[in-house]
Amino acid sequence: MNTNNKSSWRKRLHDIIYEADTPAGKIFDILLLILILASIALVMLESVKSIDAKYHNIFEIGEWIITIFFTFEYFARIITIKKPKKYIFSFYGLIDFFSTIPQYLAFLFIGSNALLTVRALRLLRIFRILKIARYVGESNKLAKAIKDSKAKVSIFLFAVLILCIIAGTLMYMIEGEESGFTSIPVSVYWCIVTLTTVGFGDIAPVTPLGQLIAAIIMIMGYGIIAVPTGIVSAEYAKDLSDNKNIKIDGEDYVHMNTQSCRNCGTKKHRDDALHCHQCGSSLYDDE
Repeated sequence: MNTNNKSSWRKRLHDIIYEADTPAGKIFDILLLILILASIALVMLESVKSIDAKYHNIFEIGEWIITIFFTFEYFARIITIKKPKKYIFSFYGLIDFFSTIPQYLAFLFIGSNALLTVRALRLLRIFRILKIARYVGESNKLAKAIKDSKAKVSIFLFAVLILCIIAGTLMYMIEGEESGFTSIPVSVYWCIVTLTTVGFGDIAPVTPLGQLIAAIIMIMGYGIIAVPTGIVSAEYAKDLSDNKNIKIDGEDYVHMNTQSCRNCGTKKHRDDALHCHQCGSSLYDDE
């Protein structure tokens, strides 16, 4: 096979695996989603002893078929890009690896002494559900909104932690060990549980002042839960607004395709883009 044919073959495979705008790419993505969901279903059904005892061999065959397909997908993603390390050590690359390897590890660890290890390794297949995120376009926008709001949310959570320490200390002083507030850490735990409106009920104030503080904390809990949601929602809306402000030839331009750079793997390029916005490589050259 000459260089041009090899490059053309790799590019066609790259378009199928990495692109969702092409018919073949859509079929491949749908097939992957079905196999991921099927794999998760197998893991869950295997955990039911009565069902596993009856259909264990069928589950085993099905899992090996899915694992072999995922193995092909993993190596195909590596050989079709010019910088494999970028994919291998990326978030999705690691997820693909760790969701495929358990079946092979379980096959290697044979013997009665390793049964518990095998079971634990097989349960790791549940992480294949994280692969779904790659095929949900809006998940990228949500991830970006969470990342952009990280500093604000972190400061807010730190303020909540300070509030819990102060309120927990007050409850320890007011209620004392008789009411279950045996220490400041235990009191802080109670405050966090009350503030998040979970309310396990294992500790409860009995004095009027303690009940008043508890009521205030519970009311504050409703407002505190809404704040992080509002921060992330604001960043999400801001991101959508920024995309709408992109203009080409004086007109709004908002559509970004799923074109993936064969050199660095970056996605989300404009429809009229000829080169990768990350590394500058051509998006359409075969070389």
